[in-house]
Amino acid sequence: MKVFGIVGWKNSGKTGLIERLIAEISARGFTVSTVKHAHHSFDVDRPGKDSHRHRIAGAKEVLLASRSRWALMHESGEQSEPPLAELLSKIAPVDLVLIEGYKRDAHAKIEAYRVETGTGLIAAQDTSVVAVAGNGGAVDLVVPVFDLNDTTSISEFILRHVGLLETTQPPSDAPPLQNDCFALPQGVNWMPVDEALDALRRRIQPVVGRKTILASGALGRVLASDVVAKRANPPAANSAVDGYGFAHGVTTDGRQSLPLLKGRAAPGAPFADTVPVGQAVRILTGALLPTGVDTVVLQEDVKIVGETVQFDGLIKPKANARNAGEDIHAGQMALNSGQVLHPGDIALLSAVGCDQVSVFTRLRVGVLSTGDELVEPGRQAPAEKTYDANRPMLLSLVEKWGYDPVDLGHATDSRAALQDKLDYGAENADVILTSGGASVGDEDHVSALLKDAGALSSWRIAIKPGRPLAMGVWNGVPIFGLPGNPVAAFVCTLIFGRPAMSVLAGGGWLKPQGFTLPAAFEKDKKAGRREYLRARVTPDGRAEVFASEGSGRVSGLSWADGLVELEDAERRIQPGDPVRYIPYSSFGI
Repeated sequence: MKVFGIVGWKNSGKTGLIERLIAEISARGFTVSTVKHAHHSFDVDRPGKDSHRHRIAGAKEVLLASRSRWALMHESGEQSEPPLAELLSKIAPVDLVLIEGYKRDAHAKIEAYRVETGTGLIAAQDTSVVAVAGNGGAVDLVVPVFDLNDTTSISEFILRHVGLLETTQPPSDAPPLQNDCFALPQGVNWMPVDEALDALRRRIQPVVGRKTILASGALGRVLASDVVAKRANPPAANSAVDGYGFAHGVTTDGRQSLPLLKGRAAPGAPFADTVPVGQAVRILTGALLPTGVDTVVLQEDVKIVGETVQFDGLIKPKANARNAGEDIHAGQMALNSGQVLHPGDIALLSAVGCDQVSVFTRLRVGVLSTGDELVEPGRQAPAEKTYDANRPMLLSLVEKWGYDPVDLGHATDSRAALQDKLDYGAENADVILTSGGASVGDEDHVSALLKDAGALSSWRIAIKPGRPLAMGVWNGVPIFGLPGNPVAAFVCTLIFGRPAMSVLAGGGWLKPQGFTLPAAFEKDKKAGRREYLRARVTPDGRAEVFASEGSGRVSGLSWADGLVELEDAERRIQPGDPVRYIPYSSFGI
């Protein structure tokens, strides 16, 4: 059940807008309900009516019913006003709930604004206001601004924002990356790894569109909007065990003997009658608790004697009974936008009745190798040629992370050939990874092309293995120019490429989780660079490292099952000293 709000000051036009939106969205085939916040001393009931007389007499709830509609009034008494989430839980599942008022709640909202009556824009301070619908005037905002009477466009915006309509365009809050988005301040030289990661995180945002798909097929997809539970789980109180249900109030400390009713409560086949006080009924796991039952005794703890059920009275009230909404209430936030869905999430979506979800379209990652020295594996090649290991490695990483790999092939050391590859990549991918040509030598054409386009920033990062990363944008598409040496390309992709691509894909910034192990090696490390050593865990739980630190020793990538991360400072490591080990699994591989 999607939720979206309409807010605004008095006489701003919000009620008229929501009235038109209901008609427009309903005409598109979506079911719509509303929640209206009544201000001040407004009362939904009127003096003199029978319902009012019932309430004044002391009725806790009054349900009015006619052939046309029914309405339930609940007395709050001395309690504070119920929160919006509680009210939403009382609404039957629909496609969309439009909320008028409740400015302080965090759900997404459009602000209705009239110049002649406006007392200031809520959107200027409230980030939950994602658009403004006004009637003119100077509105200097970063959010979209619609004409107050353009109901069609506003409806389209709301339906796309909550994920009820598919869009293949980037989300409204994710404009294309600018050519200078990776530019560094003047005077920045070698950057520590942590500073480079922070800078990269600040400069990127999602670059993919959104679509609505079946929740059952959403494994590995990134949620594009929050998911609110359509109904409670469990939807009603039920039994946690096979046993016998009764009202706990009749039990004592001694041995109990309760008459056993005929029939039973089973999953999907509830007991139709009320269980009288002092009697019991057979109940199975998952069956709804019949009226009159609040406690269940486990069948292994009872003895059936004739038509009675007997057990010791030492049983807690509400034992073996699950409350309605014990797991999650209707209207409660189930999953947050940006989450990558795993099997447990699919189970939760199903349990709360969400059969469709809004997800980001899969990030398309183009992978390009450069250099005259490269040839495809399997071909006859002289000694001066090198088999291309980077492209297959990067394509496999992209696929492992759940993105769509786009093989851009191999470009020779020719500006024209490289430009053709980049042009094709910009049309068919959302981000491009290149390997080789990212430095500043004579044959480093990736850097040269991006520099000519005014879209290059060479990030000189204090990392080993690794060389300067070429960060740039080609025809609006971000490019990460990786080192040509396979080990350096691999490490830089794990450390920089993985978290960046997660954000570009609509997800969160990913940090690998490591843990401390005793070293099974010795090393004198100089100050000034973060180092990553190919490593694996020995049978006795120590971290051993590959025999060579050379960036061309590809066999070390296969030998290892993780990386040892050595901090920037100088350090002398002896066997047994603590080191930080990050398993490959923490990088999602």
